[in-house]
Amino acid sequence: MPTYEYYCEDCGERFELFQKITDEALTVCPKCGGRLKRKITGGAGVIFKGTGFYEIDYKRKSSPKEKGKRGCE
Repeated sequence: MPTYEYYCEDCGERFELFQKITDEALTVCPKCGGRLKRKITGGAGVIFKGTGFYEIDYKRKSSPKEKGKRGCE
């Protein structure tokens, strides 16, 4: 669902609202009853960059003691 930012042209009130794309836009300010303008904002979506994310990218490197316990060297 997109995040819509509303701005009242009369009192300057600003607020965000999660709505479906098919929902009607609000037209009346809940604070003063003035006219609202609606903008679609980008939000804070996840951006994946690079070649990918793998389990090994974030694993801690084992110490020499741990390597000996596992039988790997």
